[in-house]
Amino acid sequence: MKENDLEFAPWRTALTGPPVHRPARILVAEDDEEMRSAVVETLRNDGYEVSEATDGGRLLVALAREYPHVEGKDLIDLLISDVRMPVCTGMQIVEQMRAASSLLPVILMTAFGDEATRRQARSLGAVYFDKPFDIDDLRTAVACLLRREPKGAAGEAI
Repeated sequence: MKENDLEFAPWRTALTGPPVHRPARILVAEDDEEMRSAVVETLRNDGYEVSEATDGGRLLVALAREYPHVEGKDLIDLLISDVRMPVCTGMQIVEQMRAASSLLPVILMTAFGDEATRRQARSLGAVYFDKPFDIDDLRTAVACLLRREPKGAAGEAI
């Protein structure tokens, strides 16, 4: 991940403060069980409340449940999604979220990325990761998106 990726995201100025929830609520959508488990376990160890979706269809259902009943009162603070998943891709879901004016911070990750996919993700205001990636880079991105200091393995700020 490049240093400037988080700084110049189009939605960055729309974020007005820390996450709504304490601990922050993160939804992770990933069809690869091993990758999903690694991401979820890491984020839970960092103190976040994490829910999971195993494919694009389940992600849609989870987002529908999370849909705000009152404008601006999202029930999750961050979405982390694989780009390629069965039923519906993470990219398609984020496109529809943005079309509906959602400013929810998003991290997209894929093992099948190319420059066009990177450009598309960035145009949607998503932080983008090519797999495999360093889990500490993901932790840093999550902390930045949620405006929270990341913690190292021993609990110290990194």
